[in-house]
Amino acid sequence: MTTLQSVLTIAIVVLGTMCTRFLPFLIWPEGRRPPAFVIRLGQVLPAAVMGMLVVYSLRNTSLTGGDHGIYEGVSLLVTVLVHCRRRNMMVSIACGTLTYMALVQGWIPLAAQALGLGW
Repeated sequence: MTTLQSVLTIAIVVLGTMCTRFLPFLIWPEGRRPPAFVIRLGQVLPAAVMGMLVVYSLRNTSLTGGDHGIYEGVSLLVTVLVHCRRRNMMVSIACGTLTYMALVQGWIPLAAQALGLGW
């Protein structure tokens, strides 16, 4: 990709992002109520996106081989428990991701050995 193509690609992405961010405020300025379907989408889409991300994340999990999906299950459980406790999506996702990475990379047994817990 040439420099010109890179600059044009970045410019198009910036323009598209700005349009999606600013357009709703131009269409429905303060004082003008959005249609009911837009309000409904704002209520249901966050949960739908999270559900889709869970399905996407777990789509290749093998329950018959390897770790039998234990790492994914533990990480999902940590994510749900942290979210129920903290009600903060970013903290929940970060804790679940860190748990998964710690399990997959073998950090938990290493930490247990370092602490003398004899994992």
